[in-house]
Amino acid sequence: MKYFEVNYLSKGQKSKIVIKSTNKHDAIAIAKIKVPGIILNVKETSAPLEDKFSELKTQFLGAITQRKIKMPSLIAAIRQLSVMTNAGISIHDSVKEVSNATVDKTLKEIFDSVNDDLNSGLSLTQAMMAYRSELGDVTIAMVELGESTGNMAESLDKLGDILDEIESNRQKFKKALRYPTTVVIAIAIAFTILMVYVVPKFKDIFSKLKAELPLPTKILLFMENIINNYGFYLLAVIIGTIISIKYLLNNNEDFKKGFDKYILKVYLIGDIIFYATMSRFTLVFTELIRAGIPIVDALDTALLTLENTHLKKRLSAVKVSVQRGISLTESFRDTQLFEGMLIQMIQAGEQSGTLDKMLEKVTNYFKSRFNEIIDNIASYIEPILLGFIAAMVLLMALGIFMPMWDMAKAVKN
Repeated sequence: MKYFEVNYLSKGQKSKIVIKSTNKHDAIAIAKIKVPGIILNVKETSAPLEDKFSELKTQFLGAITQRKIKMPSLIAAIRQLSVMTNAGISIHDSVKEVSNATVDKTLKEIFDSVNDDLNSGLSLTQAMMAYRSELGDVTIAMVELGESTGNMAESLDKLGDILDEIESNRQKFKKALRYPTTVVIAIAIAFTILMVYVVPKFKDIFSKLKAELPLPTKILLFMENIINNYGFYLLAVIIGTIISIKYLLNNNEDFKKGFDKYILKVYLIGDIIFYATMSRFTLVFTELIRAGIPIVDALDTALLTLENTHLKKRLSAVKVSVQRGISLTESFRDTQLFEGMLIQMIQAGEQSGTLDKMLEKVTNYFKSRFNEIIDNIASYIEPILLGFIAAMVLLMALGIFMPMWDMAKAVKN
């Protein structure tokens, strides 16, 4: 959000107010409603000092505890909005009714605020823009589509389908990770118990030997020393690191760019993010094309749904290329994000006038690849888990038994 200083003339006197908005165009629209006089000029300005402190505090606290809307509640609210607007009920009355019906406290607060903003003359998109982080870019993009096409009911219905699919994918991912997460937690607990209660007993025995200990034993004793003497500090560092990373991702653009580029190279996680992101992008883009939105405008709106900045940058080049007169097929090919088969499908759709149908097939391809990874994630992770378990067991066994073997040899000699 940006700050704009609005200078206006009221009752023969010059006055000014500061308006918070995403761009100058929206700031002028809000100023026309709120300013009690003639607007002289609108210019971007820095945030007031109290707002800077308040925003910094909000951002830092938000990195620790973020307001979250339960996705099923949001989907139910969107479905209700779609049904009511399709029945001819005004968007103002629909929002008010949804606010009264929802049981999610955060969602209720948001819809109450949106209702107030609608009363003051703002559009639904402008009213929801202040809650972009809670509602998501997909929601804002599809609501904006509904307002631009004049078919809000259809856009909201399609938004419900998109959010439903996103939630379904999220639940699949969580279910797939349940087994490996349980195994990792069990290993961590078992290892910690061994380090805290078992290894210290052997440590006393080894210290009495006064002999050179083998490398596995030294590693084991070093880890035991760290956990027993600095365990709480280590835990605090881990928690602090997680909070810091989360804060930087939300507030440091350069850090987020580097992180988003790196995460795509991580085994398995990178593929999951890539196929989920591309599936969402092509899904929204397909629906916009099907609704008759120009390609450039459809790309612009679909790009709003992307969270990964690296993929967003590469797909943004498509919009620039199309504006220069390059075909959509060549523009997508230049990104190197689409396989040759997909490029051929897009080209066939572009030449035959069935672009939306071919894009739907591309969307289904990305969706199927994502589902394939999610359905088989346990088999992908299992070798890593087995290798990790084997390494920890081997370290424990060698670290404890090697000095005892040396001691047995010494006794025989």
